[in-house]
Amino acid sequence: MKKIVFALLSVLVFLGCSSKSASDVEIESKLVVNNSLEKLALSDQHAKPTPITKETQKIIFAFSKDVGHDCNDFLATKDANFLAEHNAMFVADVSAAPSMIRSMFIMPGLRDFEHTILVIDEEEISNKYKIADKAEKIVLVSLENFIITKIEYLDTVQEIEANLQQK
Repeated sequence: MKKIVFALLSVLVFLGCSSKSASDVEIESKLVVNNSLEKLALSDQHAKPTPITKETQKIIFAFSKDVGHDCNDFLATKDANFLAEHNAMFVADVSAAPSMIRSMFIMPGLRDFEHTILVIDEEEISNKYKIADKAEKIVLVSLENFIITKIEYLDTVQEIEANLQQK
């Protein structure tokens, strides 16, 4: 009996020491030109499901804490309808933060903003959209009828405004 238990524990330890974690597995990014974002289903900072619409032409993604802060600070200086007036949406990835930190600090902080913030709070979803070497950039996705037509990696929030002013 001891040998069986030892064998089972050995197998579990061996499997638990696999060289690849779930985050190391190659995941095909959903942010690719000609892909559809119609099925991207996120809730806003008030936990209200907020779908991407046919009218949405731009989606701003922030995959890091610093980029998220910069984008929120920029959008806070604009009218609450700024994004809607430009057929744009803002998505903030908070999945890297521990769930307790998210629920106690991040989400209450996001609720203070007047502009709508779609929230990625699951690492599995984040991994489908985030490109690791571009995580410190503002990712601006252009859409036409849910289909990605262009992806830009911006360095400053001023580039967001300039881009949204273009038609």
